[in-house]
Amino acid sequence: MKKTTVLYWIFTGLLAAGFTMSAIPDAVSMPEAKTVFQHLGYPMYLLPFLGIAKLLAVIAIVTPGHPRLKEWAYAGLVYDVTGAFYSSIAIGEGASAWPIIIFYGVLAGSYIYHHKRLKESGTSKLSVA
Repeated sequence: MKKTTVLYWIFTGLLAAGFTMSAIPDAVSMPEAKTVFQHLGYPMYLLPFLGIAKLLAVIAIVTPGHPRLKEWAYAGLVYDVTGAFYSSIAIGEGASAWPIIIFYGVLAGSYIYHHKRLKESGTSKLSVA
């Protein structure tokens, strides 16, 4: 169980750091983030929404309890990474999209070890109560 917990926190720490560093510029609409969004052709009102959503997802993942909320947070981050990957390919910058694969790996590692921890502790069911 200790190995699983250590690996979970390594992946989850990397996930939290990476997504937080990506979310803060979006949430406060920093000029660099605006430039990227304009280059991709997205409306500017979407930028702070995505930043705040990513921050809330990170908080949900690192906070103990609330298993159903964690599942939705993981799903939301997968949608975010998939959107970023697709957007890079759609504008013809597929070769520069390879770092996004790292986010997929860290996200998958955190999710897999989250479920291994739940299984080892005997609480693998998503409870409503």
